[in-house]
Amino acid sequence: MGYYTTIDGKKMDAYLLIMADKAVQGTGDGRISKKDAEAIIKLVVDGGTYTEVEKNTMEYIRDHYKWTEGANEWFRSQIASWATTK
Repeated sequence: MGYYTTIDGKKMDAYLLIMADKAVQGTGDGRISKKDAEAIIKLVVDGGTYTEVEKNTMEYIRDHYKWTEGANEWFRSQIASWATTK
């Protein structure tokens, strides 16, 4: 798999999608936890900008994956705070 994939006509970050898939598989309750969210956000901020591809990917992950309430709130606050500085 390449670095990008296309879903519904939008370019997505393939590795972020793989991380989300791994987060909901295996042990646990099938939801993205705060620990998973911390790993995902590291990938989003690694390039120093919040690209359109990352925004599309995170919108897709938020809409199509289950999150724990705490993880969802934490992630949204972190990404909002970080993105406003970019």
